[in-house]
Amino acid sequence: MPVLRQVPRSEVTAEVVNRYYDRLFGPGRDPVAEPGTATGTPGDWWTVFAICPDIFQHAVDGFAVYRHPDRKLDPVLRELGQTRAGWVKGSQFVFSQHCKSLRSLGVSEEKIAAVPHWQVSDVFDEKERAVLAYADCLTAGDGRTPLEVFEKLRTFWGDEEIFEFTYITTLYAMHAVITRALRMEFDNRPEPIVEVAAPEGFNAQEFLAPRQS
Repeated sequence: MPVLRQVPRSEVTAEVVNRYYDRLFGPGRDPVAEPGTATGTPGDWWTVFAICPDIFQHAVDGFAVYRHPDRKLDPVLRELGQTRAGWVKGSQFVFSQHCKSLRSLGVSEEKIAAVPHWQVSDVFDEKERAVLAYADCLTAGDGRTPLEVFEKLRTFWGDEEIFEFTYITTLYAMHAVITRALRMEFDNRPEPIVEVAAPEGFNAQEFLAPRQS
C-alpha cells in the first residue's frame, strides 16, 4: 500500500476526481476497494493524489500540456526523455508506463530495451542520442548542462522545442520522485539497498582488526 491514505469514491466531492475515477476505473467502481487500471497498474497514484483535489487538477493539467496540439516537440523524442527520466530517478512506474508510450508510437523493442544503456547502444540516431544526453543532464545532473549539449540540440531544435523538452522531462522527474517517495503504483516495493547478513560464525572484531604483515 502507499504510505498515504487513498480516497474512496464515497468521499470524493471534486468533479475532476470523479471524472477521472469514471474514466480509469469505470462508472461507480471504487478504485480503493477494487484497484486496477487497463494498463495493469494498481491505480493508487490517482487515489492518493485525490487527497488534494486542486493538486490533482494541477497534475492532470500537466498531463494535458505535453499532449496539447500547440506542442512542437516530436512525440518520440519527448517520450524518450520521459522514459529516461523514469530510469534515472529509479521509478519503475514512470519508466514502465513510458516504455508503453514509446511502443504505442511505433518505437522498436530494440530501442525501448536500450534506453537504460543508451550510451553504449548503436540503435539510436544522432538526434535521439543528443536528446537522451540532455535528459541525463536534467535528471542525473539536476540541470547541469554543458553548452555543447545545447549546441547539438540547436542543430535540429529551436528554442521552443528545447523549452518544451526541458519542462516535460523535469516534470516527469518530479513525478518519478513523488511516486517513489509515497510508494505508489509499481514503486511500492522493498528497499533494494539493505544489509546482507554475514555467514553464521562471522566475527566482526576479527574483520576490523589490523592484519599482520
